[in-house]
Amino acid sequence: MKVRSFKHVLIHLGIILVTGFVLVYLVFNIWLPGTTRHGETVTVPNLQGRSYSELESYLTQQGLRYEVNDSTFSTEYPPLTVMKQYPQAGAQVKENRKIFISLNAVNPPNVRMPKLIDSSVKNAQLVLRSFGLELGEITYKPDLAANAVLEQLHKGKPIEEGAYIAKGSKIDLVVGDGKGNTEFTIPNLMGMDLETAQFTIIGSGLQVGEVQYVSDPEKTPNTVLRQVPPAETQGRIGEVVDLWLVKFDGSQPEQGLPKPGDDNQ
Repeated sequence: MKVRSFKHVLIHLGIILVTGFVLVYLVFNIWLPGTTRHGETVTVPNLQGRSYSELESYLTQQGLRYEVNDSTFSTEYPPLTVMKQYPQAGAQVKENRKIFISLNAVNPPNVRMPKLIDSSVKNAQLVLRSFGLELGEITYKPDLAANAVLEQLHKGKPIEEGAYIAKGSKIDLVVGDGKGNTEFTIPNLMGMDLETAQFTIIGSGLQVGEVQYVSDPEKTPNTVLRQVPPAETQGRIGEVVDLWLVKFDGSQPEQGLPKPGDDNQ
């Protein structure tokens, strides 16, 4: 009886082990993969620029979900389009994974208008970009401060530093052209040597421009043969005056030096 009872125990134990093994196999290889899709992944699609209205149906087809967790603003995209996403496009995730997205806001946030007056155009452009604003039209105005911002405008009207303005707005600039506003008569430089002509130009509030040399055997070497703008015409402070001088014996003397022979005086 004892032997038979021991055999029955072994038989029952074997049945239990086999049954347990079969159950474990069925759970991990048939039932669990069928309910959780264990081991299967989905490639995250690129959602950037896609409209919010189509996200639900599109991601459902991909076996994914989404959640809006942030918003930002950009003039490059229409309102309510996807700006950012996480996980990034191309990532491998489990099916039914939630994708977190950031949408482009319908209304742009307000920012404070920075001070651009008295700065250079290049610096003004950098400042505008850092504030999320855009550079509009540049208009030049007679002023000695070349490329300096004289006025800052929004929709044709002056806008003060610190005023609230929608992010992405365009700011127009009025910039100095480097020339004065007062007109006067351009001095006559004809026949002057280069040094005297340069002194006269600078003393008149003008700038010395390009200096060229031409041959004219009938004229005194190193003297002004032609000038632009011409003498007796109207000019403005800061305007550039170009000169043409007579060559000396076919050679071109250095600009700004006295005429040959003057050093012997």
